[in-house]
Amino acid sequence: MSKFTPEQIAELNEKLETPEEVLKWGFDTFGTKIALASSFGAEDVAVIDMLNKINSKSRIFTLDTGRLNQETYDVMDEIRKKYNTNIEITFPDAQEVIDMVKVNGMNLFYESVENRKLCCGIRKVHPLNKMLDTLDCWITGLRSDQTQNRGNAAKIEIDEQHNGMIKINPIIDWTWDQTWDYIKANNIPYNKLHDKGFPSIGCEPCTRAIKPGEDLRAGRWWWENESDKECGLHMDHKT
Repeated sequence: MSKFTPEQIAELNEKLETPEEVLKWGFDTFGTKIALASSFGAEDVAVIDMLNKINSKSRIFTLDTGRLNQETYDVMDEIRKKYNTNIEITFPDAQEVIDMVKVNGMNLFYESVENRKLCCGIRKVHPLNKMLDTLDCWITGLRSDQTQNRGNAAKIEIDEQHNGMIKINPIIDWTWDQTWDYIKANNIPYNKLHDKGFPSIGCEPCTRAIKPGEDLRAGRWWWENESDKECGLHMDHKT
């Protein structure tokens, strides 16, 4: 459970204005029990750059679902080399994946929303939860304009979905353009799928490039009709 009250968190959100101030507070408060959850999208690589300027030993972990694009693995290696950092890689439980595929097939996610959420749960949510059980605070690259669910997120939150631990979203109020301005200004390696029309990148079979005029997350689970699609990693923001 969080050692902070909602009132203390609200005060911190008023006091800490820049992403760097928020991240420094996180490191000063949680030490080695804080880590960034990174999928190596544009937002995450920007946060990685900030992290390394503040604390070169900052922890970064990623969820390797087993269905990622080669370009995602490429940028992981580029980031590792540029910042001389260790990336902690988590994997889904092998038996859970075997059982799921045996019953539902390899591409079950195309068949129903329930199947897709089952796959996301096994390949992403369960590994995330195991990692978060070892931490007191986690960092994300969320931006509030990505989905309706993220619109009410704050820079620092009590994460009720994960036993009341602290969750830090340092660039929650950034725009897509601000993110890219930072990447270019700091010469940060990024996923080359962004150059091919992929603003949001997940698993290879579940992500496509977007068409002109489409929402930035329209390419995620593109066969579904819901307008506010999530995988379950970031939920429970109160309206």
